[in-house]
Amino acid sequence: MSIEIKAVKTSRFTMEYLTFGEGAETLVIIPGLSVQSVMGLGDLVADAYKSMTERFTIYMFDRIKELPECYNVFDMAEDTAEAIKELGLSDIALFGASQGGMISMLIASEHPELVKNLVLGSTSACVEDDRYETVDKWVNLAKNGDAEALYLSFGEALYTADVYEQSKELLIGAAKTVTKDELDRFIVLASCMKGFNIKDRLSKITCPVLLIGSEDDNVLGGEATRTIENGLINSSNLVTHMYDGYGHAAYDMAPDYKERMLNFLK
Repeated sequence: MSIEIKAVKTSRFTMEYLTFGEGAETLVIIPGLSVQSVMGLGDLVADAYKSMTERFTIYMFDRIKELPECYNVFDMAEDTAEAIKELGLSDIALFGASQGGMISMLIASEHPELVKNLVLGSTSACVEDDRYETVDKWVNLAKNGDAEALYLSFGEALYTADVYEQSKELLIGAAKTVTKDELDRFIVLASCMKGFNIKDRLSKITCPVLLIGSEDDNVLGGEATRTIENGLINSSNLVTHMYDGYGHAAYDMAPDYKERMLNFLK
């Protein structure tokens, strides 16, 4: 059975989302930056989180459809929080990966009444110039309209060398389906990460936090996880785990990732 794409509509924006699972608790997932929206991968997403569907009803939110020319992570967080409220969700377990983790940290710091538990994967509280170089390369490839090179660069940065080599043909095939509108959207969503810095807001997060990073993260770096850890001084329960060997996309690659989440959220 295919997972239906739904939408939250407010006076300011439309935000698509997926929902699946039958659990009494609520898990909200905010995905990271992608060349194309993950909304079309509903069945794959549901399968990836099938171990959690008995306990949780799961929601995965996209970014808003009506992107302005400049749309920073703070705006993303406020709009996602508004969508969560519009659906009547509260007391949620919130999981954000990469850029989704940046959004999730802001939701937890600025809207603590919404968040019961927070899980952060392969993310950063501060994107300095040296860590923006990879994203800047992606932006320039998108501006040049080179979807194939963009997809290959994206995959090479996110995945380990062996997974990247195995995935090349799939990445090239996906690139052939990319539209100009999708490249333009990617440019806006990627460009907004430059200069992102919420280190001074981390102390506002008081809920339990599971912080997961990767020593071999070639996008944001393992040190980004340790910076977040040092800033979460008021979390009521902070658990940190560092992978090594799964790259930035450990949230997709590590076989025990969902189990680790479930054990923390008990």
